[in-house]
Amino acid sequence: MHFVIMGCGRLGANLAVNLEDRGHSVAVIDQNSRAFNRLPDDFSGQQVTGVGFDRDALCQAGIEEATGFAAVSSGDNSNIIAARVVRETFGIDNVVARIYDSTRAGVYNKLGIDIVAPVPWTADQVMHRLIPLGPHIEHIDSATGTALFYVDLDSSWFGTTIADIERNTGARVAYITRELELVLPTQTTVVQDGDELRLLAHVSETNAVQRVLNHRVGDDAL
Repeated sequence: MHFVIMGCGRLGANLAVNLEDRGHSVAVIDQNSRAFNRLPDDFSGQQVTGVGFDRDALCQAGIEEATGFAAVSSGDNSNIIAARVVRETFGIDNVVARIYDSTRAGVYNKLGIDIVAPVPWTADQVMHRLIPLGPHIEHIDSATGTALFYVDLDSSWFGTTIADIERNTGARVAYITRELELVLPTQTTVVQDGDELRLLAHVSETNAVQRVLNHRVGDDAL
């Protein structure tokens, strides 16, 4: 697949290298040609000097054949303009933009643009380390408020089933990481010592889920 990236900062360069390492073709756009120095010498992707929302620059980067577009420059407005141009002019649905002003994330999400807001994510990672029992929120869908998260289970939950977990918390178990392997659970899957459960619930409910699973299975459980 072919991907176009706007912005060759640390994030853009890292993303370009990772995509190429997975066998995809990549074009990177940046208005500062010196930014391409962040790419390794063996990077074989296209390097386009220009403005990321300029149609000529996008066409030179192969946007018409692209599977996806990522706008990850340092400017919120430039990223949003580029993302909208790519969606509305070139008909690319798979568009992601980084913005620092997370208060606008919901608005752009409704326009069909997936938003990555690094400041809330970074703050959340710090919180994970300050409050080790969780809930550890890994992703929030800004349009619906749905959170993907995990909590540290009290040992009394080992031996219960996924149905027990979901019935007592109201959350949905998305998947389990078990000995570094992915497990897609059914209702009868038994939770084992060492399992990490990734759950889905509205972000406002994550603390309540945490309180249930951080404590021993009590009279109200099961």
